[in-house]
Amino acid sequence: MREEFDEIRPYEAGEMKQAFDDLLNDRQFQMILKGFTPWLPKSMRNALLRLAFTGIKTPLDFQKRFMKPVVNYIIRKHTDGCSFLDSSIAAYDKSQRYTFVSNHRDIVLDSAFLDVKLVEAGYPTTVEIGIGDNLLIYPWIKRLVRMNKAFTVRRGLSLRETLAASQLMSRYIHYAVTQKKENIWIAQREGRAKDSSDHTQDAVLKMLAMGGDLKELNIVPLTISYEFDPCDYLKAQEFQQKRDNPAFKKSRQDDLDNMKTGIFGYKGRVVYRPAAPINTWIDDLSELPKTEWFKAVAERMDREIHRGYELYPCNYIALDELNGNQANAAHYTEADVKRFNQYLAGQMAKINLPNKDEAFLRERMLTMYANPVRNLMAAQ
Repeated sequence: MREEFDEIRPYEAGEMKQAFDDLLNDRQFQMILKGFTPWLPKSMRNALLRLAFTGIKTPLDFQKRFMKPVVNYIIRKHTDGCSFLDSSIAAYDKSQRYTFVSNHRDIVLDSAFLDVKLVEAGYPTTVEIGIGDNLLIYPWIKRLVRMNKAFTVRRGLSLRETLAASQLMSRYIHYAVTQKKENIWIAQREGRAKDSSDHTQDAVLKMLAMGGDLKELNIVPLTISYEFDPCDYLKAQEFQQKRDNPAFKKSRQDDLDNMKTGIFGYKGRVVYRPAAPINTWIDDLSELPKTEWFKAVAERMDREIHRGYELYPCNYIALDELNGNQANAAHYTEADVKRFNQYLAGQMAKINLPNKDEAFLRERMLTMYANPVRNLMAAQ
């Protein structure tokens, strides 16, 4: 293992047992475990966890033993099903490794759902993911994510430090795909698109290219479609807070609340749809000057991601309400309209602002649901 990556990489096979011991010795982590099983004495709780950990040698073993049942529980409890529409990916060479670049719906679940679906589709391994160190606020969180195949993305650095950190991360991603034979998941942009209009930042592609040729990463544009976004009301609230106070910034607690809402909120139907790897068309752009090339690759990836949207009745209802017509009425029923209006009313009721602008907030939420239809129509 190359030592230059020691600060950011996930744990290796030989480090898992020590990491697990450190986790069990962490006071804050023990308090969280106690919250789940207050009736069990600490010694018995630890003994049961150690027993469950028997035979775990790698982060992949850890994911299959501990994380897969948790993610499947979230799918059962907080979605109406999560499907991986793999008509294109079924033809992929399973001996190859891929870098999935997707639109971003949830900081935790985007990659977690993908992990479970890849294992179900017969892939030999899951994905490594980058997690911002702004979310690793306690030592136990950092340990747990490193056991779960996460590498660290450093945030809040000076311009020079950011460049060095990006170069290191890019070298690591190339190393993980080509030498460690791991898949990678990365979001198409930093942070989620608050209005659900998903566009790839060419800065992400430039970062990926710092460590070597993009082609060796086997980039797959991936579309994630949620019927309902549990964080829609939080995003709408933030739009008003920024409108009323341009200097408004979310707190660390806001980030944690968003994370919790995203995991345990209702998502309706969830669909993952991968496109063909960009290696199948990237050479078509080889004549372009470098200054235009990254932008052109990002735009082509956006078309692939937008074409992959799974659209639901609520998406068409939102667009028609914004446009003041019923141009898409063939895609929904009266019952769908009633259900969506009840859903929106419930979400709006959760917004707690002193000067709550109902019309503005509703328009923001409708836009989130309408944008996937707009993007898909434009991509076609």
